[in-house]
Amino acid sequence: MKNFIIAIAVLVFTTTAGATKAKANIFTAEAYPQHWCLAQNIYFESRSSNLADMAAVANVVMNRTNDRRYPDTICGVVQQGKQHADGSMKKNACQFSWYCDGKSDWPTNLDSWYQAQSIAWQMIEYGKYRGLTEGATHYHATYVNPRWASELQIVGRIGSHIFYRWE
Repeated sequence: MKNFIIAIAVLVFTTTAGATKAKANIFTAEAYPQHWCLAQNIYFESRSSNLADMAAVANVVMNRTNDRRYPDTICGVVQQGKQHADGSMKKNACQFSWYCDGKSDWPTNLDSWYQAQSIAWQMIEYGKYRGLTEGATHYHATYVNPRWASELQIVGRIGSHIFYRWE
């Protein structure tokens, strides 16, 4: 019943997206930490892109949770990176650059944040958009050329990202 009520809220907020300038959170980090981590990654990695690109970025995180080479939780995947001896993250040494770039991890564009939360909720709760990247576990923006790209099988381009998977 709780999921049904939240789903209705998501639907109502989604259909009234243009009706208000500022939107409330669909969920909180305290109540749904895994959803929050996925929404943060969608937001910071693809907030200015299209829906397919945002969903594809989320797919990569979900695919990694099912791959033994990565942590088995969404937050574990999103927050994966090198740490100092005291447990703090090393700057610019994370799987997802936004997580340890030294900038605030609080969303400022409320419309994009709302959309990221909606995608995260729908993907985790209902499996919506799953399979879009055909098992991709990596991606990068089209304007960069990481050294690891040649070692993986290219899946394709969606929006402003190129997606890859292990052979």
